[in-house]
Amino acid sequence: MDEIVKKLAGLGLPGIILVILTVSSGGSSAAVAAALTAVGGPFGIVGGIALLGLVTVVGDAIAGSGIEAILNAVYTERSKTESVRSLIKEINDLPISNELKLKLKDQLSPPGTTYTVPTQEPTTVEIVDE
Repeated sequence: MDEIVKKLAGLGLPGIILVILTVSSGGSSAAVAAALTAVGGPFGIVGGIALLGLVTVVGDAIAGSGIEAILNAVYTERSKTESVRSLIKEINDLPISNELKLKLKDQLSPPGTTYTVPTQEPTTVEIVDE
């Protein structure tokens, strides 16, 4: 058991995903191949294996930069082509902390760009009876 854990730890996140696929598919090698094929989508088992490699690359990038920096960069780039309102709605639906949601929303719409409706003071009307 310890040897298996050490080898899976060496694989990192892709190893954990492979264990989850193995457990969810019943543990047989044919079932694991079918699960990798299903995860790979139109690219089949090769796509499933490539997805495990992509998870490694993305995981390394997140570990190096931090999730906050990556999400900020992604949403800043997307705000160039998509409406800020739809991005803020998407951020509200993300399974992340409220603190990170607030930081992302502030990044998209800095406080200086908030539109406020101007208020008018009530005018006094004097009725003169002549």
